[in-house]
Amino acid sequence: MTLSVALEYNSPRIINLGESMSTDFGVLLNLAFGAFKGGLHEHLAKQGFDDLGPSFGYVFRLLDKRPQNLRQLANALQITPQGALKIVNDMVEKGYLIRRDDAQDARSKLLLLTPRATSAMAAARRFHAKFEHELAARIGEKHAASARLAMEDIAYHYAAQTDLKPRPL
Repeated sequence: MTLSVALEYNSPRIINLGESMSTDFGVLLNLAFGAFKGGLHEHLAKQGFDDLGPSFGYVFRLLDKRPQNLRQLANALQITPQGALKIVNDMVEKGYLIRRDDAQDARSKLLLLTPRATSAMAAARRFHAKFEHELAARIGEKHAASARLAMEDIAYHYAAQTDLKPRPL
């Protein structure tokens, strides 16, 4: 597969063709993720979001669907409530989250996204779309769609085969 794709387009490589045939698949996934993540953080920093923690994106996506309390958030992130509290406190301090009383449970506080958080999410989504569009321009739409399908299969196959579920999308 690598050979046929490589012959259909010219792209600068960090790994030459001969080495790519023997490079572990997991290493390539990690390198690709690192490139994506580095580009995303650079883009977000230029947009004024240079203070994002490594778990903020997961929290943004969870709370964008609906407000949650700390225990719900911890369960969804598959971490302890203490770990979630550390992330939440950091996000509140940086202006990405607010706490509100929960009308259903007076002992609990709901976590809500601030306008700063929704702006960061919008900037991240623009980057995601641009990254995928640029990939399709380099390798062709068919190959970009195949790459997306392969990543979806890996993520969902893993979830179906284990008790561990991927973090929220």
